[in-house]
Amino acid sequence: MPPAAPSGLPLLLALALSCRPLLGEPGAGAGTWTRFERLPSPADQLFLYDTFPAAFLWGAGSAAPQVEGAWGQDGAGPSVWDAFAPRAGAAAADSYRHAERDLEALSLLGVSHYRFSLAWARLLPNGTAPVNAAAVRYYARLLSGLRQRGIRAVVTLYHWDLPQRLQDLYGGWQHPAVGELFRDYAELCFRLFGDHVRDWLTLDSPYLVAWHGYATGRLAPGVRGGREAGYRVAHNLLKAHAKVWHLYNDHFRPTQRGQVSIALSSHWIKPQQMIESDIKECQKSLDFVLGWFAKPIFIDGDYPESMRTNLSSTLPEFTEEEKKFIRGTADFFALSFGATMSFHLVDSDMKFQQPELLSLRQLLYWISMEYNKPQIFIVESSWFVSGTIKTDDFTYVNYLKYLITDTLKAIRYDGVAVIGFTAWSLMDGFEWLRGYSVRRGLFYIDFHSHDKKLMVKSSALFYQKVIKENGFPPVPENEPLEGTFPCNFAWGVTDISLQIDTTQSQFLDPNVYVWDVHKTKKLIKVDGVGAPKRKPHCVDFAAIRLQISLLQEMHITHFHFSLIWPWILPLGNETVVNHTVLFYYECFVSELQRVNITPVVALWQPKVENEGLPLSLAQHGGWENPQTVQAFVAYAKLCFKKLGRHVKFWITMNEPEVEKLTHKAVRNLLKAHAEGWHLYDKKFRKTQKGKISIAFHADWVEPAFPFLKNDEDAAARVLEFDIGRLAEPIFGKSDYTDVMRQRSHQRNVLGSHDLQLPYFSEQERKLISGSFDFFALSHYTTVLVNSENDNPKAYDYHLQVQRLNDITWLRSPRRTPVVPWGLRKILNWVKNKYGDVPIYILASGIDDDPNAIEDKLRIYYLENYINEALKGNCPLLRSMYLNIQLA
Repeated sequence: MPPAAPSGLPLLLALALSCRPLLGEPGAGAGTWTRFERLPSPADQLFLYDTFPAAFLWGAGSAAPQVEGAWGQDGAGPSVWDAFAPRAGAAAADSYRHAERDLEALSLLGVSHYRFSLAWARLLPNGTAPVNAAAVRYYARLLSGLRQRGIRAVVTLYHWDLPQRLQDLYGGWQHPAVGELFRDYAELCFRLFGDHVRDWLTLDSPYLVAWHGYATGRLAPGVRGGREAGYRVAHNLLKAHAKVWHLYNDHFRPTQRGQVSIALSSHWIKPQQMIESDIKECQKSLDFVLGWFAKPIFIDGDYPESMRTNLSSTLPEFTEEEKKFIRGTADFFALSFGATMSFHLVDSDMKFQQPELLSLRQLLYWISMEYNKPQIFIVESSWFVSGTIKTDDFTYVNYLKYLITDTLKAIRYDGVAVIGFTAWSLMDGFEWLRGYSVRRGLFYIDFHSHDKKLMVKSSALFYQKVIKENGFPPVPENEPLEGTFPCNFAWGVTDISLQIDTTQSQFLDPNVYVWDVHKTKKLIKVDGVGAPKRKPHCVDFAAIRLQISLLQEMHITHFHFSLIWPWILPLGNETVVNHTVLFYYECFVSELQRVNITPVVALWQPKVENEGLPLSLAQHGGWENPQTVQAFVAYAKLCFKKLGRHVKFWITMNEPEVEKLTHKAVRNLLKAHAEGWHLYDKKFRKTQKGKISIAFHADWVEPAFPFLKNDEDAAARVLEFDIGRLAEPIFGKSDYTDVMRQRSHQRNVLGSHDLQLPYFSEQERKLISGSFDFFALSHYTTVLVNSENDNPKAYDYHLQVQRLNDITWLRSPRRTPVVPWGLRKILNWVKNKYGDVPIYILASGIDDDPNAIEDKLRIYYLENYINEALKGNCPLLRSMYLNIQLA
C-alpha cells in the first residue's frame, strides 16, 4: 500500500508490486490462541515505547453517509440509508459544504492519508447515468485540496449507501445486475478521479452489508431475508468486488499506478477455556465473519471449509472459473476493527458460544498467519464516547492509544507487516444504528449549529502527537537508573495483618501426668500433685520464633506492623486489659530488636470491623466523638509504657481512609494524633529515644490529559484533599491552604457539605502544627482523573472529578495498575510541597497470581518501584518497606 514496505520485508514488497498475492493453505492462524497464551508475563503486557517503521501511514477517515449531509441537495439522489433512517444524515457534519474546513483539520493532525467514500447516489442519483456535475466538482475540489497538502487519498467506492432506485428496481445487492452497475459506477470513478487516487477500496465491511442489510435487517436497506438472502448477497458482493479489481487491473493500473482492495471488518474472540474444542470454535467464528470474504480473495477463491461443512446447501457455490476470477483480487489487506462491529454487530450465532475480546494485536497476527503474511492496512479503528461528551474525550483516547499500541506490538514483537493506521473518524457524524447518541470523531461538531465549526478534541491533540513522533519513542526518565541508596537506608517489610497466635508452650502446665501404657495409651493427670508455677516467657510463643526466622531470612533492617487496639483494650479503656495480647506484642518487638530488626509500630489502622476501634468507641460515634481522642491518648500511653523501650519508630495513625471521614472526624483524628505525638515528645522521647509521626495512603494522581488545565486542576485537587486534608495542618502552615478553603466554601454555597474542612482554634493549631518527626506514606499505584462526568459510577461528586483507568497499563490479578513512575512523582510532590522532611515509604506492593509458581509480577513491581524511588531525587528518603504476609 505505501511507497515502501516495512524494513526486512523485501519479498512482501515484490509481491505487492506484482499485484497478485502469494497463495497458500488456510488455517495457519489456528495457532494464534496458544501462542499468545504462552507469551512471557508480565514482559509482554508492558507498554511498548517504540516507533513505527519510517514509511508508516497515519490517517483519519470518514464515510459519505455519516458526514456529507446536504441530503437531496445539488441533485443528489436518495440512498438506502435515506429511506431506512429518514433525514438522519441530512445535516450531519455538512462536509459537502465545508471541504476547506475538513482539509484544515487534516492539516492540523499532520496525517499522511485521508480515507473517505464517494456517494454513489450523489454522483449518479439514479444509480446509473446521467452524472451529477455538482458532485463531481465537490469530490474534485476535495482531492485537489488533499493533493496540495501532500495528503494521500484513500477512496472507498461503496460505504453502505446504495442508490435507493437500485434497491427499488432490483432488490439491491440480492440481484447480480447490481454488481454490473457497480462495475460501471467504479469505471466512472476511475476515469474521473483515478489520476489523483492511488488507493481504492471497493466495498466497506461486506459482512455488515450482507448479513445485517439483507439477512437480519438491522442495517439499511433493512431487508429481513434470512440466512439465504445474506449468503446470496455476500456471493454477489464478492463477484462485484472482483469485477472492479479486474477492471482497474486491466485498464487503469498501467497508467494510474494505483492499488485496489476491499475493507474487511472483523472482531476478535477468545476461547472459553484453552482447550482444543473451544479454540476450534474461535477459528470457526473468524471463518464465518472475516474468512467468509477473506479466504476467497486471499487464498483460493472459495469459502472456508467450516462454512461449507456447516451450511451445506444454504451457501452458494462458485464455479471453478469464478474461483479463479475472485482469487487474488486484493493488492493489500484492508482491515476495519473497533466500535462498528466489536461487541455490537457480530451475530451471536457466529460466536459459537465463545466470548469476544478487544485484541487488535491478536487479530493482526491471525490474519498474517492465516493469509500468508499480506501487507495489512488498518483502514478504520477506534472506539466511541457518549454523545454528551464535547472535547475532553478520555475514553476515546484510551482505546485509541490501546489500539495503536497493539498495532505497534504486532509489528515489533510479532513480525506482522502492518503498513498504516486510520483513526475513525475525522469528525463526529451519524453513527449508523447508534445515530447521534455516540461520538467517534477527533473533532467535535455541534450538529445543531449553523456554521458546523469543528472543535479540536483531546483525542485530536493526542493523535497529532503520536503522528509527529511516529509512535511512542522511549522516554529518558523511564529508563532504569544505576546507583545505590545511602548506607543508612532502611530496608523493611510490612505486614498489615500480623498473625497473632497466643498459644503457649505445654511446659507452662503445672499438672503432673502419668502415661497409661497398658490400656488407654493416654496421659492421666495425677490429682493433688503439681509443679511450681513460673512466669510466662517469650519463648513460650512458638509462633514468634517462626515469624522472626522468616524475617531474618530476608535480611531486612526494619519491620512495620499495626497493633490491634480492640485486642489490647476490648472496652476502649484500661478497665479491661488483655495482658496476654500485650505480652505477645512485647515479646515480638523485643525479639525483633534482639536480631537487629527495628520495629516500626502503628497504634491504629482503619479496618472494616468497627473502623479498627474498640466496639464501645465505635458505637458512640467513633472518631466523631471527642471522647475517642482521649481514649486514644490513654491507649497510646499504655503502649509507650509497655513496648516503648523496644520501639524506635511509632506511627499514630496508619493510612486513615480520608474519603470516609467527616470534617468532625478529621478534626478529632488530627487532635488525637497530635496529643499522642506531644505525649511521646514530653514523657517518653528522652528515655526511649524514638521517633513518631503519622502515615498517609499516598497514591499518585495523574491528569488524564496533562496538557489540559482542567485535568491538571482535577489531579491537584484530589492530591490536596486525599493527602492534604490530614497532612496540611501537620506539615503545612498550621491550617488548610486558601485553595482548599475556597473549594470547600464553593461546595457549601451550592448546598453540599461533603467537603467541609474543620476550623481550628489557635490552641489547636499550635497543638497540631509540627507534630511530626518524619513524613510516612504508603504507595501502591497511580490513578488517572479528569473533570468530565461521562461515567457516573466513576465520578467523585465530592471533588468533582472522574477517576479513570488507562487500559494500556499493566495490571495485577485484582486489576490494580502497576505504574512505577507514580512513586517518583509522589515523592517529588511531597518534597516540593512540604520541604526537606525525611520521607519513609512504609508500604508498597502488589498482588500476584496465587497459582503461579514464580511471582514474576511482584518481582517486576519491586525492581521497578525501587528503581523509581532511587530516581526520586529525594535526598531525605530514608526507607522503603514492601508488603508481605508472614505465615
